[in-house]
Amino acid sequence: MSKLGRSVLHLINGEFYAGAERVQDLLAKQLPTMGYEVGFACLKDGIFADKLESKDTALYHFPMRSRLDLSLTYKLAQLIKQKHYQLIHTHTPRAALIGQLVSRLTSIPMIHHVHSPSQRDTEEGWRNLRNSTVEKLSLQKASKLIPVSKSLQQYLLDKGYKENRIHTVCNGVPLQNKIRKPYIAGEELVIGTVALFRPRKGIEVLLQALARMQRAGHKVKLHAVGPFETPEYQDSILQLVSELGLEQQVTWTGFTSDVINEFQQMHLFVLPSLFGEGMPMVVLEAMAAGLPVISTHVEGIPEVVRDGQEGLLTEPGSIPDLVAALLRITNGEASPTALGNNGQQRQQKEFSDIAMAKGVAAVYQEVLNP
Repeated sequence: MSKLGRSVLHLINGEFYAGAERVQDLLAKQLPTMGYEVGFACLKDGIFADKLESKDTALYHFPMRSRLDLSLTYKLAQLIKQKHYQLIHTHTPRAALIGQLVSRLTSIPMIHHVHSPSQRDTEEGWRNLRNSTVEKLSLQKASKLIPVSKSLQQYLLDKGYKENRIHTVCNGVPLQNKIRKPYIAGEELVIGTVALFRPRKGIEVLLQALARMQRAGHKVKLHAVGPFETPEYQDSILQLVSELGLEQQVTWTGFTSDVINEFQQMHLFVLPSLFGEGMPMVVLEAMAAGLPVISTHVEGIPEVVRDGQEGLLTEPGSIPDLVAALLRITNGEASPTALGNNGQQRQQKEFSDIAMAKGVAAVYQEVLNP
């Protein structure tokens, strides 16, 4: 038995450290203050273990040889019995597949966190179908499902899950002080973006918008933070930058754990996602830093950023829409100061890491004490 009396093993993929992994890390920091000790079991090799900020959290490695490698289920079941974990908390279709088998072996209840819609999480239809099918089969016996936004809650309802199994817990991030660069009309506008860069994040749209702004005589640059999903995709984006003549206007920083420091280089934050967003953690972190946000009408984003209040929203994939939103900032029609202040106030009130952890702890309590 853990010294806290209640303990939860989170099954995660572990190859990346992006939005979902940030949620997991923050929960590991906050849940112990609410009486729950957290452990992580990684099903893939990757950077999560190195980038994890909750350094005192127990971390186990059970790398799968393939997507259908189920041999580790008995090892996980043995770990759960030895360490007296009382809940299994999964975060991906792969983890849910393993988690439900381990749950059956140990009679320990399983909870599943829904960070994005599996039916439209990637650009590859076959991959979405595979993940959605695995998820559906794996969640039949899950005690509770935790979508991170109302849009994902509706997604689960539309898939046939009963309302009493769903408990929405919005994502949240720590509170921050204002650290944005104040923008003065007429100066060079520094646009920031942070992501695990992959096609659904819409970086191509942002680069095209930047090129149009430059051709129209506006002084703009892009400060891009984060790694690329694959070397091939990185090559294609760098080729686009070259074709658009933006080599001097774009700075790539790669992965960093200190995103907050990178926010200090930006006048505003842009996330031009095309689809597949539950509730982006990086948007919440930008709001916490007081940055005005430009994003898209995609799934959970409008639940956080209300157009004209905390930021500006555009149609996904629309270069003219994004250019128009940027011009509203440069011509003074939209005040970056007011948008940033509104966003920070809303994040502090509704989307903190403590509120997120309390919501998850309430789900744990309901499952353990029905």
